Amino acid sequence: MPLLRSIHYRIWRATVFALKTSRWTRLFRHLSDGVPSALVDAETIFALSSGHGKCGVAVVRISGPASTTALRCMAGQTRSLPAPRTALLRSITHPHSEEVLDRGLVLWFPAPHSFTGEDSVEFHIHGGPAVTAAVLQALGSVPGMRPAEAGEFTRRAFQAGKLGLTEVEGLGDLIHAETEAQRRQALRQMSGELGRLYQGWSHKLKRCLAHVEAFIDFSEDELIEDGVLNEVDRIVRDLQGEMARHLQDERRGERLRSGVQVVIAGATNAGKSSLLNTLCQRPAAIVSPIAGTTRDVVETALDIGGFPVLLSDTAGLRDSLDLVEREGVRRARERVEQADLTLVVVDCSCLPMDVQQAAAFLQDHLGSVLPPREHIHTALQTDKCLLVLNKVDLLPEEQRRMLKMELGSISRLPLCVMSCRTNEGLQDFLTTLHSRVKTLCGNPLSGAPTLTQARHRAHLQQCVAALDQYQQYRDLDLALAAEGVRLALTSLGRITGKIGPEEILDIIFKDFCIGK
Repeated sequence: MPLLRSIHYRIWRATVFALKTSRWTRLFRHLSDGVPSALVDAETIFALSSGHGKCGVAVVRISGPASTTALRCMAGQTRSLPAPRTALLRSITHPHSEEVLDRGLVLWFPAPHSFTGEDSVEFHIHGGPAVTAAVLQALGSVPGMRPAEAGEFTRRAFQAGKLGLTEVEGLGDLIHAETEAQRRQALRQMSGELGRLYQGWSHKLKRCLAHVEAFIDFSEDELIEDGVLNEVDRIVRDLQGEMARHLQDERRGERLRSGVQVVIAGATNAGKSSLLNTLCQRPAAIVSPIAGTTRDVVETALDIGGFPVLLSDTAGLRDSLDLVEREGVRRARERVEQADLTLVVVDCSCLPMDVQQAAAFLQDHLGSVLPPREHIHTALQTDKCLLVLNKVDLLPEEQRRMLKMELGSISRLPLCVMSCRTNEGLQDFLTTLHSRVKTLCGNPLSGAPTLTQARHRAHLQQCVAALDQYQQYRDLDLALAAEGVRLALTSLGRITGKIGPEEILDIIFKDFCIGK
């Protein structure tokens, strides 16, 4: 820990030095050249793009007009710049003292063929804290350069048109992906497939709005062909249907991005905490024969077959006079209502010997765990509930056979019979759990791209509502109907980050040749 704190301190000190130097540099340029300090887009930024701490290779990225200046004064390229996108082994020196800081690879990416669309340079140096700190300090002393803010390289790439807004979000998801399925979904979104879908819808809406606006302004001059509005009506209906189907994805993409909410619920001493510890393979929750040991929600993140799961152990559901336990029960029921999948754990020793009576017992038990009662069958049919019959090792062999062979078919309930103590039936349970989680998330590589952000869903819902406005006012007031299309286009533009009134004018003049 002291070594880690020392590493972080040295990186922090180098960044502070660079910030101070860059502030004085900007002030000097402002006083001498009269350049407003607010014009930060003209500044060159730099940052450590690889991870902090000790590593074999560290990558320092530079972007902006002064990138070539840094390359010339720190990598010995005084006469000519290196060939673009070619790695060269060079000595990295301090721009003032000319002291050799390290020996590494330098790459030059001339605009516009770079990640940010600007002139960019990369220094691939040794990843020691002292080397990294020295190079960052030296870059801070170069006039016109400052440390980059969080996400500033990607922001410049977006502003230069290198990445769409959905692609930027996909890049962020890819960086934070922790499971294989998350990686696949993020990579698909970063490739621009989701953005192209929304851009296609946006292009159709622009044409619709342009045609409606042209009809309002120029139909009296007989410059607009008959049937224009009928075509708009058809396109709006088709788009509305496509968007509605896109929204009916049961939040699979959002679940995959943030994790499937799996809640363990049931009566006290059913083995809920034991199941959590078995899945985590560590003592994450306290296990005790005393009823009501768990009083709060215990959460842990898991990777179930490549899919992210946020597993929650909850307090045992029972009536209690203890205020703390009652609060735990309240939180448990709240989590069950929010869960994507509920694992209802039942103690096998509590089941009646008769199969029919056991099936009725489980039905009543589900009614006490899954609120409200009328949603029980819906939860079972949509794979949002799984019965886990625990402590099977305590039962005689005849009753075990009854549970495994007869109870499931008679009760028609999705159930797994297992023992957290002996791991009997654990593999079958894991297979079933993986199947349920996979169904909830879907295959990120098949079918149309799915929604991954809550903000996408909100804007698309606003878009569908705006198209409803067009349908509502189409025959009453064409101006209000056009406003509905405009609102829909604006909602889509908030997802993609691209919208402008000049595009509408371009389509009007192109399609109808007004003023010819």
